[in-house]
Amino acid sequence: MTQPDTFAFIIHPIDPKKDVSRKWPLLGKVLTEGQINFFSRFFPPVYISEITGVRSIATGKTVTGWFIACPFTPYTMLHLPVETVYRKIVACGRKAESLGARLLGLGAYTSVVGDGGVTIAERLDLPVTNGDAYTIYMAVEAVREAARRMDLPMSNASAAVVGATGTIASVCAEILSREVPELVLVGRRPDALNEVRERCEGGMARVTVSTDIASVYPCDLILTVTSSVSSVIEPEHLKPGAVVCDVARPRDVSVRVAQARPDVLVIEGGMVEVPGPVDFGFDFGFPPGKSYACMAETMALALEGRYEDYSVGKHISLDRVREIGAIAAKHGFRLSGFRSFERAVTDEEIARVRERAAATRRRGWSPG
Repeated sequence: MTQPDTFAFIIHPIDPKKDVSRKWPLLGKVLTEGQINFFSRFFPPVYISEITGVRSIATGKTVTGWFIACPFTPYTMLHLPVETVYRKIVACGRKAESLGARLLGLGAYTSVVGDGGVTIAERLDLPVTNGDAYTIYMAVEAVREAARRMDLPMSNASAAVVGATGTIASVCAEILSREVPELVLVGRRPDALNEVRERCEGGMARVTVSTDIASVYPCDLILTVTSSVSSVIEPEHLKPGAVVCDVARPRDVSVRVAQARPDVLVIEGGMVEVPGPVDFGFDFGFPPGKSYACMAETMALALEGRYEDYSVGKHISLDRVREIGAIAAKHGFRLSGFRSFERAVTDEEIARVRERAAATRRRGWSPG
């Protein structure tokens, strides 16, 4: 008997009060963020919803999935022993197994804690992916498209990658080093930055490294993906007309940028349009039919029948990124617009950013 094509995806609260309110409005209203962080340690995995309607444009195959919530917040995951976090994620995986899932996707901090899914995969009977390969693919696609809309040819642009020693950022840096003439790698550890710089050699970019976030100021394009729980990029770090692609969750770009800098374009890592009449059964903050790239990777692999440990560990190869890009495109997943601080970004807004950037440059502007 043929097994149905199924998957599960683990989510967890990023903005504790807001995200808890999506499922339990009263709890989100009554509990403080500190109380949510504390009580999250004792909650079991939570079934959130069934996902239906994901359909391949190539084969017509449909897959069914489920959202499972890990109750831990980012603060909790960073402050508990890693073994405690592993046990909770494995418990989420067991719940997915009981539902009949054949592939498990790790979302947000569940994908980066510890060894990037290796231990989780070893302890479960179903294969695991952390979604990093397609996250990388779509992040670079988003940068390219945003640069195009801002009239910034990649061949003339300077770029920076913040958090450049991380799994996602380091591979994004490798790709961008082949497409821009100037690339700045920003991180905390010079030795690790130099290792990434060596991986970027052979491209068209002149690559430099820095431990100072202010070094992104001259750059036209900035891709940021750190594991910080607080803001990394502030208004004074960005020049007029800069494009920032923030892949991190929680976000790296301060909300102050949205308030103080209408002359820069800040986008999230790119929304993905999911093929078919998809119903997630839960509002995770995106428009209907759209998902994060890490979610899309899990769905695309299920449509392809690739039930295997796919993106796991702390290094993702360029070949794997290219492969998942091709698989996802085959089944109908594609970049579908931009979001910025949980709002859709329109073409008119991008045009206004260009106009304001030009006006700011005419007046003269320098970081404060």
